[in-house]
Amino acid sequence: MKYLIIGGTGLISTPITRFLLDRGEDVTIFNRGQKTMRFPSSVKIIHGDRNDIKAFENQLTAAGTFDFVIDMICYRPEDAQADIQIFKGKIDQLIFCSTVDVYNKPANRLPYTEAEPRYGITDYARNKIKCEDAFMEAHNTGAFKVTIIRPAATYGEGGVIIHTFGWKTAYLDRIRKGKPIIVHGDGNSLWVMCHVDDVARAHLAACGNPKAYGRAYHTTGEEWLTWNRYHHIIADVMHAPEPQLIHIPTELLFQLAPNHAGISMFNFQYSNIFDNSNAAKDLDFRYTIPFREGARRTIAWLDSNNRIENSDEDPFDDSILTAWESQTLGMRHELAGIND
Repeated sequence: MKYLIIGGTGLISTPITRFLLDRGEDVTIFNRGQKTMRFPSSVKIIHGDRNDIKAFENQLTAAGTFDFVIDMICYRPEDAQADIQIFKGKIDQLIFCSTVDVYNKPANRLPYTEAEPRYGITDYARNKIKCEDAFMEAHNTGAFKVTIIRPAATYGEGGVIIHTFGWKTAYLDRIRKGKPIIVHGDGNSLWVMCHVDDVARAHLAACGNPKAYGRAYHTTGEEWLTWNRYHHIIADVMHAPEPQLIHIPTELLFQLAPNHAGISMFNFQYSNIFDNSNAAKDLDFRYTIPFREGARRTIAWLDSNNRIENSDEDPFDDSILTAWESQTLGMRHELAGIND
């Protein structure tokens, strides 16, 4: 079988590509060529920028035919329309990597199922919804078969460990050095992480699978962790001191630093847990890598590649903590006077 992966060297698409090559499949990847490949060099490569839609269409039209297209970097409705224009009637199936962010937050009920209303609260989520709709219309009109995969937070070698302020790795250095860690809200919202190898296998299990045609699936973590527990696991994996967690209201963090805390404001503050039963039934999806083991492997990769930033050179967290301590101290003094 011939596979085209649009992306191919990203966090999830790297194991997808690697698994296919290990199976001896005919694999072509399309990307900008800006990331180091972490798999055998036997893959065929087309370098280009999908944001240049005309050039993208010309390059992939000239690339010939494929049985399956796995699109990992489709973020805008115009990206989806370009895929439909190029591949209509020319491929058997397209696998679209979407996101669980398509759902409304907070949830109407937990865990989320694939039938929950899709009212994404960010531009990223709303664009993914438009892409899903365009692909499902293409499926329903016979352009090609479509399967939608909706991962939640993914991680693994080649990636990072996320936290209240997103993706900066100085967070891990703070834990290692026993520095206080800022946590959004009370730290009790629920969160899931899934290792990229498990997510990648589900993408491949959808290819040529009649059960998956015209369907959407969750491929998410199955350890429902509070953020407080999450940080404790990270510290334990690193053999670091027990973390000192400083809880600050999410809304306040967002007001103080919207560029840093936006991900917590629009995502992390809500409980994010999902029902994977459809993927388990149709795609044989299995959560095989516990978070403790996946975190250990990810941090080891970051260490071996010198990717963990020195928190001593990043004053951001400490500036927030200093301001928070100053304000809470003032409130304590003021309340003490009232109580007297």
